[in-house]
Amino acid sequence: MKKLLFGILALGFMSSCNSDNVSNQSEDATNKSEPTASLTGKRSCPSEEIRKEALQKSPELRQKYAQMEANIEKLANEIKLGKVLADGTVEIPVVVNVLYNTSAQNVSDARIAEQITVLNQDFGGTNSDASKIPAEFQSVKSGDVKVRFRLANTVRKSTTKTSWSTNDAMKKASTGGIDATSPSSYFNIWLVGSMGGVLGYATFPESAGQWNDGVVIASPYFGKTGATSPFNLGRTATHEVGHYLNLRHIWGDANCGNDQVADTPTQTGPNYNKPSYPQNNTCSGVSRSIMFMNYMDYVDDAAMFMFSAGQRTRMQAVVTSSGPRAGLRVN
Repeated sequence: MKKLLFGILALGFMSSCNSDNVSNQSEDATNKSEPTASLTGKRSCPSEEIRKEALQKSPELRQKYAQMEANIEKLANEIKLGKVLADGTVEIPVVVNVLYNTSAQNVSDARIAEQITVLNQDFGGTNSDASKIPAEFQSVKSGDVKVRFRLANTVRKSTTKTSWSTNDAMKKASTGGIDATSPSSYFNIWLVGSMGGVLGYATFPESAGQWNDGVVIASPYFGKTGATSPFNLGRTATHEVGHYLNLRHIWGDANCGNDQVADTPTQTGPNYNKPSYPQNNTCSGVSRSIMFMNYMDYVDDAAMFMFSAGQRTRMQAVVTSSGPRAGLRVN
């Protein structure tokens, strides 16, 4: 198991991933499409690379990151000492921004509701496949993260774009996208038709309240009904929301890297497809069984079904009344 490592320098040198209603917008037809790329069949999430670049460019973000990590360490210690009882559930209001070029990309209200249900099950520990968690990881499973999601609004906009890049253009009306709804108070999700081989990406809590704060998901991998296999169980959103609530990829985005969670075994890199249990990796001369079924790995949707207790602590620290996403608690 790994020790918790905090501080901006560690990340800087790591290798890197109101009432419910519907609004409609239209786009100037002169917007041009961006190049497309073929999907490789493997999960791809550049969230960590995007975060690393943002931190390198912004001293303010680096300061926020360092303070956030220090607060998480403090909270974790207080929980161990019995000073904090994590028994309060935070309900996060969600705004889904749908950018569609075809009718198939105009994701239905039913499918959006389906995805919200998946998030509530996965973060509540009530997902039906939680029964598949191996015995050796039962003692460190997260159970209920005490975070719930409530759909607050859906915004729809027709677009001539057939593909988007990860440059946040979908998050600004001036570049053909949809402006975020009060990102300090609402969790914004943008759905786009395609991002080439990228399933989704997210901002981290040091970006809380900024114009681009939220999660982007390619619509074929959102929800369940009509989604594209093997990413058709809503777990792309679960993975990206994990980043939004300050979880790193479980392998730490480096060979035998550190995800800053003590109870996730160190592993050599990401896993893909549907691995069979157990899978062993050797790091620092020690061979151990790895937690490839964690939501923060790269396996297929059907092969991921757990967070760890340490990951739960990191997420709870983000939404606590003194955390960087405290604004989400007031709606």
